[in-house]
Amino acid sequence: MNLEHFIAKYNELANERKSQAIPPLALDVSQTTSAIEILNSSKFSDGDKDFCKDLLVNRVNPGVDDSAKIKAEFLGKIAKGEIKCDKFAPQEAVKYLGTMLGGYNVPYLLESLSSSNDEVAAEAVRALKHTLLVYDAFEKIADMSKDSKDSKVASRAKEIIESWANAEWFLAKKELPKEIKLAVLKIDGETNTDDLSPASDAFTRSDIPLHAKAMLKSRVDNYESRLDSIKKIAAQNDAHVVYVGDVVGTGSSRKSACNSIVWHFGDSIPYIPNKKSGGFVIGSIIAPIFFATCEDSGCLPVVANVDKLKEGDIIILKPHDGQIVKNGEVVSTFTLSPNTIFDEIRAGGRIPLIIGRGLTNKARKFLGLGESEIFAKPKQPAQSNKGYTLAQKMVGVACGKEGVRAGEYCEPKATTVGSQDTTGAMTRDEVKELASLSYSADFVMQSFCHTAAYPKPADISLQATLPNFMTTRGGVALRPKDGVIHSWLNRFCLPDTVGTGGDSHTRFPIGISFPAGSGLVAFAAVTGSMPLNMPESVLVRFKGKMNPGITLRDLVNAIPYYAIKKGLLTVPKQNKKNIFSGKVLEIEGLEDIKVEQAFELSDASAERSAAACTIALNKEPIIEYLESNIALIEAMIKDGYQNAETLARRAKRMREWINNPVLLKADKDAEYAAVIEIDLSEIKEPILACPNDPDDVATLGEILADSKRPKHIDEVFIGSCMTNIGHFRAFGEIMKNEGQSATRTWLVPPTKMDSKKLSDEGYFSLFGAAGARIEVPGCSLCMGNQARVKDNAVVFSTSTRNFDNRMGKGAQVYLGSAELGAVCAKLGRLPSVEEYLQIVPQKLGENTSKVYRYLEFDKIKDFAL
Repeated sequence: MNLEHFIAKYNELANERKSQAIPPLALDVSQTTSAIEILNSSKFSDGDKDFCKDLLVNRVNPGVDDSAKIKAEFLGKIAKGEIKCDKFAPQEAVKYLGTMLGGYNVPYLLESLSSSNDEVAAEAVRALKHTLLVYDAFEKIADMSKDSKDSKVASRAKEIIESWANAEWFLAKKELPKEIKLAVLKIDGETNTDDLSPASDAFTRSDIPLHAKAMLKSRVDNYESRLDSIKKIAAQNDAHVVYVGDVVGTGSSRKSACNSIVWHFGDSIPYIPNKKSGGFVIGSIIAPIFFATCEDSGCLPVVANVDKLKEGDIIILKPHDGQIVKNGEVVSTFTLSPNTIFDEIRAGGRIPLIIGRGLTNKARKFLGLGESEIFAKPKQPAQSNKGYTLAQKMVGVACGKEGVRAGEYCEPKATTVGSQDTTGAMTRDEVKELASLSYSADFVMQSFCHTAAYPKPADISLQATLPNFMTTRGGVALRPKDGVIHSWLNRFCLPDTVGTGGDSHTRFPIGISFPAGSGLVAFAAVTGSMPLNMPESVLVRFKGKMNPGITLRDLVNAIPYYAIKKGLLTVPKQNKKNIFSGKVLEIEGLEDIKVEQAFELSDASAERSAAACTIALNKEPIIEYLESNIALIEAMIKDGYQNAETLARRAKRMREWINNPVLLKADKDAEYAAVIEIDLSEIKEPILACPNDPDDVATLGEILADSKRPKHIDEVFIGSCMTNIGHFRAFGEIMKNEGQSATRTWLVPPTKMDSKKLSDEGYFSLFGAAGARIEVPGCSLCMGNQARVKDNAVVFSTSTRNFDNRMGKGAQVYLGSAELGAVCAKLGRLPSVEEYLQIVPQKLGENTSKVYRYLEFDKIKDFAL
């Protein structure tokens, strides 16, 4: 960049952003280099240099960002006296090195401890006392503290370790006040994460200020004036804004949803550009993943009845007393949970607390001291002689013991971690901020399924750069058009292990996954573990035999259907009941189904707002699945997928399990929050989720008898992670020789392997004859950020969820099986129960076993990608 024009060009870009009421982007490598060159030059004025100094100090991302590397090197050279800069004294350079959190700055801070300049060394001591992301540098500082050759250096190093041991980094932060004045922004009913972070704006999610401008745009007509108004009310009353709703944060596990709230209503973080911390959320129900993401962000989530809170109210939140006061009257009470949340908010979030607490106790152990008493210890459940559920055993093994109890805090090993593209850029930035250049989790995968079909320029850029970022750290990168993250990641899971992913549908069919926001996903990838307050479990036990025409998707919808009948789930959002919310959904009674089928059930636990799901399976379908997946891994390595070492290691672990196929089983006397028994013989017709709520389930007959439910179907979508190859074959068989679909029809296979197999088997010709629109493997309409259905269309979909405006503006969306979807495409309406039960068995007939035959790569001759 021409230095003479750098400042003018930067101001031009900054003013473009200013016109949108957002700050400029953080400096990239070129800009950082230019700013440093100006600071080093004698040709520029003091004003120009002061401007560039401010940019370097305040507008460079921390951690191991590429620009941070350049900044750290420049400041480090000044600190060592290798170069001189009239705008930075050596001790000042060290001071600003200390604001970079960790990573590239740490080696220079360590060198400064040995400086002959006492002011530089003292500044390095101050900086390192409050730097938590030191990783292996801890051992170096520990060794320095024992250096008998240089007592000065040893004393400085010991001072740092003693500071860490005394948790000075934590005690220097403000406690959560006893009273907090808040101005209420009230969004009645349910706020899902798509309301806060619209899928249509997914390409801006890593640009937090820009993405925050889209918050509520699809939910509130006058959203900008509403936000401006409540901010003014808060300012006039010297208050913070609190986001309030009946149900808050359902849907996808988007940290971007929390980021938007925090950007609007939180506090700036010194020296960290375009990111904030703090903020407040109050909901009668807060979805568990969103609650955890608030914790990670330093935003206080409060679960309390909000019936008496109205837009514009000025309230006093008393977090220690558990009270919400309005006009001098207590209008709602609550208990903050977990009990460590006071420390989490003080530390700036759950993740900084975990890292800092670990550093403090590591320092104390080095000094021969016991565990710190400064931090609140997680409350653990009472001792019990009862048995463990399957989930409790899986998490227990990941913690190195037999099991964990509901309510127990633990940090299980994260064996498998997934990241998809619309949150991948945020995960990348979180990994950089964690100052990590490698992953400790055994298997980390990145996909590009949400943007493959219709990529925007930002998506193309991400697809070009993110794979190298992932693979150089030991992760595995899929390619655009490979297909849906879950349909791939499931194939790399190991039985009875724990994992996570940056998508709410990361719900392993074998093992267990606790989906999370991008911050926790990055933490799990980097450290190989994740924080968890073990939830209670709800057991769903199937029994009996399935009736002809009934599908796995009907069993998915039977779970909320039976819960409603038992009074454990309600549809209205105000004072909503949901027995599954925040709990583990554990499923028994279907032990012989294929793993691909099991995922239909585990995947849908996201729509129940469950924290996780387990499915008890026999070892035979799991062995069959793993043998197929080993062949897939071998083909990937042959085709050049990276990281090859990680792929080979996962195949090795699969073979080891196959050689000793032992599965955990729930104890007979395990305790559950509720048990729901479903007799398969009672399900005699399809069950659908009705527009527009995945909890609003009804049988086909009930829908047809309800005059308020639409009966005609405009569009049919067969796709999403809820589908497998059998669903597409079923659609083809039902539409064979039926001519053009009576609806607009979309077909989107979940992976490129499904797509190729369907083409090889001639099904694409059947799809073409039906007039279907076939898209590249990926998320398509399910995500809502790519193609869209027509405005106000009535849609039948096999996708995961049917929130308002997700698939199309004003669309009314039914969720159900691919088989019922095919009949709807044929007729252009919902069929009668009799029509459905006649058409499906007649069309599938003797082909059923061929239709529902799943991909077995090890049995495909010369299989290759």
